[in-house]
Amino acid sequence: MMNDRVLQPVETGRQESVLASNRVLRNTYALLAMTLLFSAAVAGGAMALELPHPGLILTLIGYFGLLYLVYRLKDSGQGVLAVFALTGFMGYTLGPIISHYLSLPNGGQIVMVALGSTGLAFVGLSAYALTTKRDLTGMGSFLFVGMLVAFVMGLVAVLFSMPALSLAVAGMFALLSCGLILYETNNIVRGGETNYIMATVSLFVSLYNLFLSLLQLLGLGGSD
Repeated sequence: MMNDRVLQPVETGRQESVLASNRVLRNTYALLAMTLLFSAAVAGGAMALELPHPGLILTLIGYFGLLYLVYRLKDSGQGVLAVFALTGFMGYTLGPIISHYLSLPNGGQIVMVALGSTGLAFVGLSAYALTTKRDLTGMGSFLFVGMLVAFVMGLVAVLFSMPALSLAVAGMFALLSCGLILYETNNIVRGGETNYIMATVSLFVSLYNLFLSLLQLLGLGGSD
């Protein structure tokens, strides 16, 4: 009888944890789908209007400023609006980049392959993260340091016009973005991430970086 009484609260706690994780996962995927559609619409509008790219400095200011706003509002309903502001801005920066690649030989094919590969990678990585019994949350520190190193190297490549380094950084971002998709999804499943707004932003940024990296790698041959 004593064992039953001890086990019952434990099992109840586990069930509540699983339900909470499933709720965060559903909310994350729902918001992610909406932000992807919104970002794509903004990117399409930027392409149709032939809007210029805001440039590196304004892009960084806008991204980190809006990311900070999302973090401050993550526990309120206004946080959702901040997410749409951030993803819309990122969609705007994406429009001119896609237009550039579409102007290259086989540009349409490059964009479609990059888009399709990003989608397939997300589905495959998410499926693995959702079904594996391994704890992938230990990857967090490695991925954070890796992204920081890749970001600094990317800035160096842009500032000093180093194409070879840019391609190396694109490869790093592609691999790290795949790792972040695994990490964030597994973290939600295991109850480590309980805020669907921050989880959505993390997955969105990973998909954005993965798509851009694949565009750069695939467009290597068509940029000459």
